[in-house]
Amino acid sequence: MPGSLSPLKLDNYKPLRELVFEALREAIITGALKPGERLMEVQLADELGVSRTPVREAIRKLEHEGFVVMIPRKGAYVADISLKDVVEIFDVRTALEALAAQLAAERASDEDLERTERILVEYGECVDSGDIARLIEVDTRFHEAIYQMAGNSRLKQMLSLLGEQVMRYRTMTLSHKPRMRKALEEHRRIVEAIAARDAQRAARLAREHIESAEHALMALMAAKGSDEAAGDEESSDDGAL
Repeated sequence: MPGSLSPLKLDNYKPLRELVFEALREAIITGALKPGERLMEVQLADELGVSRTPVREAIRKLEHEGFVVMIPRKGAYVADISLKDVVEIFDVRTALEALAAQLAAERASDEDLERTERILVEYGECVDSGDIARLIEVDTRFHEAIYQMAGNSRLKQMLSLLGEQVMRYRTMTLSHKPRMRKALEEHRRIVEAIAARDAQRAARLAREHIESAEHALMALMAAKGSDEAAGDEESSDDGAL
């Protein structure tokens, strides 16, 4: 989408290729670059105010992480979100999040629990204000706090890698007020189970939370598909003689 990106601010210590990667990933996550949209290196470089080299490197990394697909003789495109992708990712995430919550209930310190309670307060403020961007950031920090409490570095690494792909879905579901409030309540119940040192209940609630997010996402995707189909039908009718 021409003009969907802003020039990079180069007042950051990170390498240029990393800044370009983060800018493109954020554009995909937020929908500024839409599923199925072609990524033109020259256009993206012009919009970001950089050369083509860091853009090319960023696109390759995005392909590796599943945000971009390369089509032979055609180029790079923003990856579509398919039901198969959702099922596969959420199958893995459900199992890992349940394990993280279980371990957190066994290992969390009082300081860990206090920090997580503060995150819940922030989450509630975001829900009340409707601040989607901040809500997504706080939601990410909530889950990362659970991973930290679990005390398993390999589990944390696996969930962090998965989180990059989950971010696209999180943005879609948390943009809807009913899901915001439901997710907040689910988070509270998980923290209560962890604080009670009830590992089995914490694991069950974490599993149910991720399954609830998956169902919400599938419902949104189904509704979007229906709207697009209706739009195509109207366009066809408008063109009929």
